[in-house]
Amino acid sequence: MIGRKNMGRASPLILILLALGFFIATYNLLTMIIHNRTAWSGNWVGDDSDSQSLSDPIIGMPDNVKRSKNAKFPFHVALTATDAPYSKWQCRIMYYWYRKKKDLPGSEMGGFTRILHSGSPDNLMDEIPTFVVDPLPAGLDRGYIVLNRPWAFVQWLEKATIEEEYILMAEPDHIFVNPLPNLAHGGLPAGFPFFYIKPTQNEKIIRKFFPKENGPVTNVDPIGNSPVIIKKDTLEKIAPTWMNVSLRMKDDPETDKAFGWVLEMYAYAVASALHGVQHILRKDFMLQPPWDLDTRKKFIIHYTYGCDYNMKGELTYGKIGEWRFDKRSHLRGPPPRNLPLPPPGVPESVVTLVKMVNEATANIPGWDTE
Repeated sequence: MIGRKNMGRASPLILILLALGFFIATYNLLTMIIHNRTAWSGNWVGDDSDSQSLSDPIIGMPDNVKRSKNAKFPFHVALTATDAPYSKWQCRIMYYWYRKKKDLPGSEMGGFTRILHSGSPDNLMDEIPTFVVDPLPAGLDRGYIVLNRPWAFVQWLEKATIEEEYILMAEPDHIFVNPLPNLAHGGLPAGFPFFYIKPTQNEKIIRKFFPKENGPVTNVDPIGNSPVIIKKDTLEKIAPTWMNVSLRMKDDPETDKAFGWVLEMYAYAVASALHGVQHILRKDFMLQPPWDLDTRKKFIIHYTYGCDYNMKGELTYGKIGEWRFDKRSHLRGPPPRNLPLPPPGVPESVVTLVKMVNEATANIPGWDTE
């Protein structure tokens, strides 16, 4: 999640409350993961062998849209961010690895934009290509800062010059672990299936925003807006609807309570379905340590979950470990350089994550002064 605009100037009490909120949100997600962990055989992303028993909602690529191996379809990398220290250090690491992977074989990454929805320039303008947009009017997000995301995309798409035909919607806590090709095909965008986005299990709520005349609830993909690679003209149609559905969901107490911190993700999925857009669902698009165990044949590390282990290399579910890496430990500013590596026995995905963070922080000028 992206922190508040004024986090760097917040009182200690507000920071404590924010940290508590992050903990509660993370704990709830951890509870869902642990509940589903047995069914996913310890690795709920990237194992197609379980797809039938789990009713895995994978949409394959139609044969008639497969393209030549030599064809190139570059996409523009776009992420929304605030000017809070918590957001800034993640963006700097993300941009470092974008630059490292952009021109490697297999990559179709084009230009890059940090869409800054704080309303005014910040001190990273010269380091990261940035487009400044306005936040929502004061109070409209009601403390749910990610409501600014669809509004930021609406403004950027209307005002910016974007050369590429496709756009990757990314987030600050993404790291490109391998060169990323364009996973979209023609008019079919590509997205990552989140196990906790369950439109069919929330049909009563979904139907408030996706009426029966629009088709079955299964038309609503189990995704959020990120990561998604999508044609620019398709996103231009979806983005205003995404914004409006997000605000309507937040205004509905039942929906707000049911969806919580993933409300905006559901809003994107519903908005896409309202426009008749379905996504190719790619498990290999992203991995999320500590639940995904290795980085082979994956493209993005999403370090949204805390990684806590004892010194035996055992994961300590929802409990602060003797060794840990958690982005929420660094709300006020960036993590220090040269973080200690995890103990022996910790999965490769976590080791790779820490090594990549360390490489970025060692090479980004002025890291410790941010």
